[in-house]
Amino acid sequence: MKVNIPPGKYILAVSGGVDSMVLLDVLSAKKSLELVVAHFDHGVRSASGQDAQFVQRKAQDYGLPFELGRGRLGAGASEDAARVARYEFLNYLKNQHEAKAIITAHHQDDLIETAFINLSRGTGPRGLVSILRNPDVLRPLINFSKQDILNYAGQHSIQWVEDATNSEDKYLRNYIRHNLTEQLTDQDRRKILANINHINAAVEELNLLTVNISQRILVSERVVDRQAFMLLPASIGNEFLRHWLVGLKVNDIDRKTIERLSIAIKTAKPGSGYDIKNNFVLRLDKQTAQITNTL
Repeated sequence: MKVNIPPGKYILAVSGGVDSMVLLDVLSAKKSLELVVAHFDHGVRSASGQDAQFVQRKAQDYGLPFELGRGRLGAGASEDAARVARYEFLNYLKNQHEAKAIITAHHQDDLIETAFINLSRGTGPRGLVSILRNPDVLRPLINFSKQDILNYAGQHSIQWVEDATNSEDKYLRNYIRHNLTEQLTDQDRRKILANINHINAAVEELNLLTVNISQRILVSERVVDRQAFMLLPASIGNEFLRHWLVGLKVNDIDRKTIERLSIAIKTAKPGSGYDIKNNFVLRLDKQTAQITNTL
């Protein structure tokens, strides 16, 4: 498996499953990389401690440092809650170790599954390609299929642990995997991946358009001209808001919040304020809208 990652220090997320164990084996051979193996125990399964011990032993076998995070999410935790907790831990390690990025073992099947999951939730085009567009997370296996990974594991005698919850269809990703992704023909897969690539290119064009719009309606980094914003079509205004918030490090904002803020900028009375997230607030006067941090 040939993967290209710039030299430097990285946080490598390893669950102990076949995907991440294959990635660990592939990357450990690259002397230009300084890897910190990171495992997050979500506290969902009673046997999860054994997975952590397995990953720690394997990190030692490869001569790599190991970091363990522990959560207490409980057996009923959702996939979204688990993901948020896991990435909080990984980002903490990234900052602590001054690493260039986080590396995960997401692959081609994950890309397809994520697109279907977000489509079922009514996402826009960004949601269909969200797994491709986070510069702080590298996914070097994204062009390899699950079967490619299993083939590598067999050829190189890779050991891994199997998460028992992977067989449970109560999780949406598992349901889509068992009933859709695993049933796709090679032709189906090629068509879906081609469409995802077309959407990704369209999102890139949309980003350029949003940057150009930003130059016209931003008074300063945190201040928007309300009148100029009102002249934008609703969909373009929402895209601008998303771009603006991300630029101010207000991340993971859902569509309902974006729409709420858009309506506020267009209609709210001067002097009003609207909570956004993580102590960020939208404040309005007659001519401008400003994002402030209450901390």
